[in-house]
Amino acid sequence: MPYKPKRPCAYPGCPNLTDRRFCQEHEKKENARYEKYDRAPAVRRRYGRAWKRIRDSYAKEHPLCEKCLEQGKLVPIEEVHHIVPLAEGGTHARSNLIALCKSCHAQIHAGRGDRWHNHQHGGAV
Repeated sequence: MPYKPKRPCAYPGCPNLTDRRFCQEHEKKENARYEKYDRAPAVRRRYGRAWKRIRDSYAKEHPLCEKCLEQGKLVPIEEVHHIVPLAEGGTHARSNLIALCKSCHAQIHAGRGDRWHNHQHGGAV
């Protein structure tokens, strides 16, 4: 399957081409900006050291995107997602987690209206 052509980074004034929204350098800056200014403080408190250990352990056990794997595609994991968001009563239990690539993760949040469309939800990463 052919790859999509790269497009300019969405960061203002950046000339770099990328196959994502931001180039690698600006993706880190945008994520940091999002965490600091757009993610709700109540959501931020739910993701501490314990979550990082759970996430890393789950990612080690599920190295491929579970949605892509269902379609026979082998795509490395980039995110661990809460099926039922913490803000809606979900937990860090393994049964509530799914390993996803960036594309599948973005599709879920776009479908919910989270992060890039409605900042009140806070998003669940």
